[in-house]
Amino acid sequence: MFKVGDMILYGSTGVCRVTDITTRDFSGADADQLFYILIPLYQNGIISTPVNNTKIFMRPIISKDEAERLIDMIPTIRAEAYHSQILQELTEHYEKLLKTYDCTELVELTMSIYAKKQYVEQQKRKFGAVDERFMKQAEELLFGEFAAALDIPRESVPDYIAGRIGEEGGSD
Repeated sequence: MFKVGDMILYGSTGVCRVTDITTRDFSGADADQLFYILIPLYQNGIISTPVNNTKIFMRPIISKDEAERLIDMIPTIRAEAYHSQILQELTEHYEKLLKTYDCTELVELTMSIYAKKQYVEQQKRKFGAVDERFMKQAEELLFGEFAAALDIPRESVPDYIAGRIGEEGGSD
């Protein structure tokens, strides 16, 4: 169970702070049910979700050390662009990776779509809307989690990554 003040990843909403844990009384229910009150870091609104919610993925965000280690690995990741003429197949491939909510998978997904973008632009072709949409979603989740873990603004994440992997050896 998370505690008040914890930063968690809450499905496609991304990083949220647990601001309260409260009970709700549902008439007809045997017992009060515990709920997390979540404030998204990068969206407006308040989320109330059952503590035992199994429909939406929840986990603690990665640590600063984990974020730095993953960023340091970026130059070694060989991302392969995924091509399919069938949009449903392409969408399913991207959704499967996106819904792992795993930072390593999101880095690989983002890099593979970026590689595809570079390839199609070199071929003087238009970058696909499906590719664009999933690259944006993966970046939002990944950059939001990196920003929270590293305690930097989300818009600073690309420059942070570039500066870190540009360093000799990529370590402190």
